[in-house]
Amino acid sequence: MKSNAKPDMHRVDQVGRSISRRLNEHAADLPHDITERLRVARMQALSQRKPEPLRIFVPHLATPGGPGMGNSEEGLNLWSRIASVLPIIFLLLGLATIHIFQNENRANEIAQLDAELLIDDLPPAAYTDPGFLIFLKSNPLESKVPD
Repeated sequence: MKSNAKPDMHRVDQVGRSISRRLNEHAADLPHDITERLRVARMQALSQRKPEPLRIFVPHLATPGGPGMGNSEEGLNLWSRIASVLPIIFLLLGLATIHIFQNENRANEIAQLDAELLIDDLPPAAYTDPGFLIFLKSNPLESKVPD
């Protein structure tokens, strides 16, 4: 009866390591001539070993209509190119619109604050007061009650 089961490589590695460990434990007790013969035998065995094949990875270029590219009739025609660029255009237009509105809102806030300062009666010394800068940074327009 033949068994087609392959040996468990993990188990084979464990057995090889245990044998190697036991041989290395008593290697220092061997005489010099035996260690030299073992070294020569090891070098001969290594020289006759088959070299491992080199794995060279070559990039494969995808060709139109090739695997993974779909049908060859679905190439990048005019409409598919427009459809791929359209989201980028909408994104840029949206960002430009947001930028414009933010600049307008900031300019309106500054103009309103300047108008309030010009209308109010403030002595010139108030502009050099360090507390006045803090007053300007806090939003005084929210705390103002309409007359």
